[in-house]
Amino acid sequence: MIEVNLLPGSKRGGGRKSRPALALPKFEGSKLDPWTLGATILALAALAVGIWFFFATAGQAEELEVRIDSARADSARFADAIQRNELLLARQDSIAERVSVLQEIDGARYIWPHIMNEVGRALPDFTWIQRLLQTSPDPVRFRIEGRAATYFALTNFMENLEASAFIRGVRLITSEQTVMDVGAGAQRLVYNFTLEASWQEPPPEVIDREPLFGPSVGIPGLDDDAGDLLEMMGDDDSDNGEGS
Repeated sequence: MIEVNLLPGSKRGGGRKSRPALALPKFEGSKLDPWTLGATILALAALAVGIWFFFATAGQAEELEVRIDSARADSARFADAIQRNELLLARQDSIAERVSVLQEIDGARYIWPHIMNEVGRALPDFTWIQRLLQTSPDPVRFRIEGRAATYFALTNFMENLEASAFIRGVRLITSEQTVMDVGAGAQRLVYNFTLEASWQEPPPEVIDREPLFGPSVGIPGLDDDAGDLLEMMGDDDSDNGEGS
């Protein structure tokens, strides 16, 4: 019987069998849509970008969380230092106010010694002081009541008061003649007078007066706490600079 081989390339008879080979399936008869392929590629790219953005954002969030924790710790330290500093500043203001009052008292305590000294220095012969009293506290004004043997002595007394660096505004309020007993039945004609004058601050070169306290009153620990606060702030700034 005659056999006809209709498969080209095949061998007749019992030749050697071919080995199986691996290959991708072929989609014969169907073509891929370019729009579908493009959409698929874009979706894959978007997915890759989303994954990268997720991990990058997660890393940044973790870093920010660390910074926030550090800032909270620094804020707690600063709050304690600031509170102590505010308490010390309040104490300093209170003490400074009291010291200011004491300095005012200290500055005014020499007024009357100077006034009495200047009045006594200006007093000429044949003139007597009977009364010296304050008439106004601020500005300090005072009144002098006395007697003078002559009107020339009274005029000399007023001129000496005006020449003082501690007294100003000397004026005669009253002046009248009166008879004074001088003993042994003798009498003498004298002048009763009343003067008014004001205290004035002398020039700095006239008097050397040291204040009761120094120009400023320090509180122990205030400078140390302020220095610690500045040091902590400096350390925090340097840490932030290294971190960035």
